[in-house]
Amino acid sequence: MNKKVGYIGVAAVLALVIVVVGGWYIGAQKGTNAGEESIDVKQLVQSYSAANLANVSASITSDELIIFHNNGREEIHALPEDEFFVSIAPYIEHTHPCTYHSLTGCRGELMNVPFDVTITDSEGRVIVDETIHSLSNGFIDLWLPRNHTYEVTIRYQGKAAATVISTYSGDPTCITTMQLRDA
Repeated sequence: MNKKVGYIGVAAVLALVIVVVGGWYIGAQKGTNAGEESIDVKQLVQSYSAANLANVSASITSDELIIFHNNGREEIHALPEDEFFVSIAPYIEHTHPCTYHSLTGCRGELMNVPFDVTITDSEGRVIVDETIHSLSNGFIDLWLPRNHTYEVTIRYQGKAAATVISTYSGDPTCITTMQLRDA
């Protein structure tokens, strides 16, 4: 075998490795991930929601999951095109203003309790009608169809709250305005 051909083959393989690894590294620095299609973003959201992590924080907009690592690295993952994430913290006495939910930072008043949740679309179709327990952070996490308007009603121990939300790009993912009052 010709040594020159062997060196060219090795150089070609090394160049390919450099391109692949370099592309992954550049993508990671920009906040995108090579292999993004293999990531289950909904599972990733669930793993960060209500997590108490010291080295990472995560927030979610209408279109992206954003993960901030203490070392300065940032990951950005696109959300499903047909589903919208919204997190609701019903409250009786205490709340906080919020637009985009911090999966690792927002805290609601009523933690680990059952709520009766009903969600109907603008045409009166019931999308959700079930008892859902709030997470350890006091929020109820939901994935709803995108580009719709919904009426949300939440009941808890003889109290109720209702509001209208929408699931368009730019809409809030954190609902902290649902004060439960005597029904």
